[in-house]
Amino acid sequence: MTEKPKVATASLAGCFGCHMTLLDIDDRILSLIDLIDFDKSPIDDIKELGDCTVGLIEGGVSNSENLETLREFRRKCTILVSMGDCATSGGIPAMRNTVPLKECLEEAYLNGPSVVDGVIPNDPDLPSILDRVYPCHEVVKIDYHLPGCPPSADSIWAVLNFLLSGEENLELPYELIKYD
Repeated sequence: MTEKPKVATASLAGCFGCHMTLLDIDDRILSLIDLIDFDKSPIDDIKELGDCTVGLIEGGVSNSENLETLREFRRKCTILVSMGDCATSGGIPAMRNTVPLKECLEEAYLNGPSVVDGVIPNDPDLPSILDRVYPCHEVVKIDYHLPGCPPSADSIWAVLNFLLSGEENLELPYELIKYD
């Protein structure tokens, strides 16, 4: 019996919608389980990342923990895919890029309308917040980008099948990635 390819997933700064859509491949997930083994992923709750064939990353990079996770995925995954608008362009989390970080923190923790006795969190165990939210490709080399908020279950299915087939050039049919 040959070893199945390993696929790992991670969610950085985003809403977890891409992972929910991965689950929306419905009964095809049973076919997927026949084709791959999941490594580190919320799907199976494995905590340590091993060497993988494919890494799927959702979310932008907004703090030191996101940065470390993304760099680890790049080191350990042969193919790395940014999945969803937050990973490919920063998405909604990158809206904070229009406001200097100091002002953003002060509004959220000191001056906001619902703040009572505010304090900006500064516990050393918390990941440090980066100056802005970065799309994944600005931090590491990304092999494939899958746009959408979130991408459709059919497009995620098609990408996984393509990547596991060993073909050379991924070109998804327009109907899987259209947004008009």
